[in-house]
Amino acid sequence: MKSSNRPLLRSALLLLLPLCGSAQADWVQATDPLAIRPLPDNMQTQAQNPPTFSWSRHASAPPSYVVQVFLNGVLNRTYSTSRNWYLPPKALPAGRYTWRVRPSTSQEWSTPRSFVIASNSQLFEVPENLALRTAVMRKARPRALPSGLKPFSSWSVAMRADRQPALTALTNEVNYYVSSLTTVSDSEWPLPPSKIRTAALVAQQSNIMQRVNPNARQLEAAATLYRVTGQQAYLDEAIRRGDQFAALDVNGPTSFANQDMGSRMIAQSLMKAIDLLAGALVVNGDTTRRDRWLSVVAARTRALYADLSAGGGRLDQLPYDSHAATSMAFLTLTSTLALGDIPEAEQWFDFSFRAFVSSFSVWSGPEGGFANGTAYAEYEADFALQIWPALAQATGVNMFGKPWSRGFAQFLMHFVPPGQQTHVFGDGHETAPEYRFMKGFASRYATPQAAWYVQNLSRPNDVLATLQAPYPMPVSTVTATAATPPANAAYYPSIGWTAMHSNLADNGRTSLYFKASPYGSFNHSHGDQNGFVLFSGGVPLLTETGWYDWYDSPMWNSWYRQSKSHNALTFDGGVGQVVEGYEEPLSRNGRINAFSTTPAVDYVEGDATAAYAGLLTSATRKIWYVRGSDTAVILDQFASATPRVFEWNFHAYAPIVADAAGNISVTNQNRKVCVVPLATSAQRFERRSGPPPQSGTYEDHGVFVKAAAATSGEFLTVLDIGCKGTAVSLDTSGGLRKVVVGTQALTLPLPK
Repeated sequence: MKSSNRPLLRSALLLLLPLCGSAQADWVQATDPLAIRPLPDNMQTQAQNPPTFSWSRHASAPPSYVVQVFLNGVLNRTYSTSRNWYLPPKALPAGRYTWRVRPSTSQEWSTPRSFVIASNSQLFEVPENLALRTAVMRKARPRALPSGLKPFSSWSVAMRADRQPALTALTNEVNYYVSSLTTVSDSEWPLPPSKIRTAALVAQQSNIMQRVNPNARQLEAAATLYRVTGQQAYLDEAIRRGDQFAALDVNGPTSFANQDMGSRMIAQSLMKAIDLLAGALVVNGDTTRRDRWLSVVAARTRALYADLSAGGGRLDQLPYDSHAATSMAFLTLTSTLALGDIPEAEQWFDFSFRAFVSSFSVWSGPEGGFANGTAYAEYEADFALQIWPALAQATGVNMFGKPWSRGFAQFLMHFVPPGQQTHVFGDGHETAPEYRFMKGFASRYATPQAAWYVQNLSRPNDVLATLQAPYPMPVSTVTATAATPPANAAYYPSIGWTAMHSNLADNGRTSLYFKASPYGSFNHSHGDQNGFVLFSGGVPLLTETGWYDWYDSPMWNSWYRQSKSHNALTFDGGVGQVVEGYEEPLSRNGRINAFSTTPAVDYVEGDATAAYAGLLTSATRKIWYVRGSDTAVILDQFASATPRVFEWNFHAYAPIVADAAGNISVTNQNRKVCVVPLATSAQRFERRSGPPPQSGTYEDHGVFVKAAAATSGEFLTVLDIGCKGTAVSLDTSGGLRKVVVGTQALTLPLPK
């Protein structure tokens, strides 16, 4: 996972802002777009019961807040909290609610906000910290494993049939890396820490992760095999890998200050190993090794806690920091497993646990999308498999049961379906999905949709996560005949994404993805509002371009996240959506105005006007996907106060071919699309160039360009998937405008 120090420094500065000004009339609503929003609100039915209450901090920085909750106008609950959020430990009765909050030091109540708890609001109760800590401390080690997990020698016939392939695969993996994976050493990374991100320093930081991650996995895997098999060789291997981590200088190249991701991974993997090995680290009463490992965990986690707890908890006020949010997950699990062994762990746990489980996730609403793109959604699934099962075993709080998490599993099915060759939208979109993480995440659900997804992913589950999971896996309780894919079309409103599939159950499907997101180009998102991506049989046909060398690199800024590298609207030689700045991209965003789906036609309309930051006065895109003829019709309409030459960009990982008759097509791995302009004003096709693609890959760039500058106009384009020669005509008779695709007539708005 790649990140920049710039968001962290910016967050630290912005954290001070709410404390400097006078209180607003409705002080819970900050003017800073990055500040936490007051929720729940707008009479929305809550997916989760109880919901988390959140608000922006009061300017007076009070020691605590008082929250009042009214049911049908009558005071029902009163809570007190020292943080600017609160997750009640018990569910609320169904009904219509309002709530308000005030500083404990004044009567300055916020404006009341409303919400609904319905019969289908899903129960997700999290006990208070004292009860959680007590439950954790009572659990014998290993806390992170299911209490019913038995040694292999006592597995039932059914469990052996289910889990022995994973055990064999993990055994082979660990045995292979015993000799082929060298231990890590501080001497590998000679460059000193620096706030200036040079290519050499970025390469070194990346190399630290490339070395730390497999060694951390080897440590945990060997410790797990020792727990399951009892074989001394795996205890020896776990001790060897743990000792190497304990020997690293906590103030050296793997320090939190120099490589925070490496440091948090070292701390967590050591703490997991301490938990898994339990008494095996103590020999004849000698606790020297265990104490040394614990001291390293304490030192590294102390630095992690200091960073996250700065200003009273920087994520409490400024949650839009993906890097810090992942760090909070590491702090949560490490502190949970360390309770009773590291005195500070109680403070770390009380700070992190309920904050982590209550705020998940800031990257979408309760329906479970992921605004940063599906590559980062994959990373989220990976981290979830590393952290959530152990938390559930230790505390009894199962994050897979959170409504957001269930929606996230379905989001993966819609946007990373079986057989798709690349990710979509945001950083890492060009990478191939590592389906074992998506499969492992979906395996935690006993639903027909999860069963369909798991059955159709040929990649095996992550074998380490499988061995550590409860038996049987929830998805295995669904019969094969009951497996059913989710709907062919889906809209995730909080992130502004839509998926339109010809037939999700068919691996030869057409998949058309569209994005007009309220998250704009913030964080790992790009300037691709109103952008689309087209796949056929999992093969990318019309794509996004560029590659993720590193966050905030020259190429990342000049091409990769710019509109001109996406299937999006630009003007005047590639000028597109404004992505510069840090907090500004969150408000330079898109929105979906309409979405509908029928068996015959899917329709979406996006508005990207705000993303152009005043350069355009209007920028809308409408897409009709005609399922019967496997054809898409795309209408862009735009306007500007200044005359501009508008451009319709499209890209491919194969040559864009324009024949002598002007027909334009892309063929990639025997999958084809013909791009057919229905010009309503003069335009021409041009080729454009981009930076050199990643080694071993190919990219081509095309654009339709209007013949002259204008203050308004439109592009009308048809995508004939498969180049079937589908009959398409434009009918403007009777004062109406229709595109007839095969036998399907689509009514279009008149030109503006």
